[in-house]
Amino acid sequence: MQRFLIRRFFLMIITLLAVSMIIFVMARVGGDPRSLLLDDHATQEQWELLGEELGLDKPLYHQYAIFMAGVLQGDFGESISQRRPVLEVVAEKIPATLQLGGAAFLLALLVGIPLGVMSAVMRGSVLDQVGRAVALIGQAAPSFWLGIMFIFFFAVFLGWVPPSGRQDWNSFVLPTVTLAWGGFLAGSLRLMRSAMLDTLDTEYIKLARAKGLPARAIIWKHAFRNALIPPLTLAGVSMPAILTGSITTELVFAWPGMGQLAVQALWSSDYPLIQGLTIMFTLGYVFVALTVDILYAYIDPRIRYL
Repeated sequence: MQRFLIRRFFLMIITLLAVSMIIFVMARVGGDPRSLLLDDHATQEQWELLGEELGLDKPLYHQYAIFMAGVLQGDFGESISQRRPVLEVVAEKIPATLQLGGAAFLLALLVGIPLGVMSAVMRGSVLDQVGRAVALIGQAAPSFWLGIMFIFFFAVFLGWVPPSGRQDWNSFVLPTVTLAWGGFLAGSLRLMRSAMLDTLDTEYIKLARAKGLPARAIIWKHAFRNALIPPLTLAGVSMPAILTGSITTELVFAWPGMGQLAVQALWSSDYPLIQGLTIMFTLGYVFVALTVDILYAYIDPRIRYL
């Protein structure tokens, strides 16, 4: 396990370096940021002076070295559009995104996994049909369409919840359900159902039934644990994907989080802010992937890392 963790740590470093290089180059392909910061009446001297301040007068590899040196010190540069440090701008939006993403992931976990188990146990029943319909709609319908339909019906027509914004707990309902249903909930339900059906047909489950073990013990103690690996893998991908995928949901519901900030940064060609957001998202991906790999060994003792 120790060798595995060391190897994965170095792979995380390589991944972060590769992503930082790609986003650094792509950000500069979009054009010179001085054209956004200076008006049409700026002199050539002002143009060159601003280029020296931003380090644009240096070769590309030198600019990247300066950028990485700042990142290692927690300095992602200054936002071009907001004229503030990138880390300060992102830190203001992180709580809103984490609240929305965490609530959506928890809702998907509490609904998708148990519903998938019960759908497999009660195969062919009304509950199974409902579960399959929920999974089908969640995976087929675009999240922005779900959000708009929820706003129209629950906010405009019924008036139960606010249509947008981040206010009291009522404002969490629609974006949380939208993000959860179109993300982890539908996938986890289908995977859990499929894995449970395969596990319930195995020989050791049949032997447990022949020995007269209670149905609850067979389902939750023996079958559930062995069927949990596929949904756990999906959870490792979905958890950071929910955060990055919240861009659409945040735009539909005017949620003041990192997703909305990323869109604003793209429209304003704010490449320091884009770089900072991308590295943050990548760091979340690799950290969650490592956590899931470690959990594998604890959930299934047959898995061993050398």
